[in-house]
Amino acid sequence: MSKNEITIKELFNDLPKLFAGESIDGEKKYRKRAKIANSFIRHKDWNILTQHITRNNTLRDLLIYKLVVETWNTENRLLKYNELPIDLQNHKNKNGFLDRFKLVKFNDISHTVVAHISKDGHYYIHPDIEQNRSISVREAARIQSFPDNFYFEDSRTSAFKQIGNAVPPLMAYKIALTIANYIPD
Repeated sequence: MSKNEITIKELFNDLPKLFAGESIDGEKKYRKRAKIANSFIRHKDWNILTQHITRNNTLRDLLIYKLVVETWNTENRLLKYNELPIDLQNHKNKNGFLDRFKLVKFNDISHTVVAHISKDGHYYIHPDIEQNRSISVREAARIQSFPDNFYFEDSRTSAFKQIGNAVPPLMAYKIALTIANYIPD
């Protein structure tokens, strides 16, 4: 990881804690204590928190998420599906798709957010064991570099799909700058 990359902890550090099924949308008492303040994502003049919306997770999912985070925190490794307690496994093929549950690591950058996040959050488990949930719409948007003042239309599911299908705005901006440097005046 380069020194210019922002960790998940830095990216999420000013977002209020939420539990599965909770949301904050339109909160104006949004504090700006994040390292990313005044950056592309966190505008200095924007103090409204929108779409910090989490999905309702099943009890089974929450038990698995807790085990995934505990395993990472104690053993510094990702838990494989076939290592789950038998009563939490519900797929016949116990050796296929072993990384079905994946943690978004606090002290690293995230793996790519894809449109499948609209179906479930198993590949995007929040690293804070106290919150015990998958990431929110706003957290996914930040990972993909959408500015906090960008609002996704329609439902939570639709917002996740839009985020996962999009070219990350900061990446598009950097590509455009590079191309512009090669265009003659």
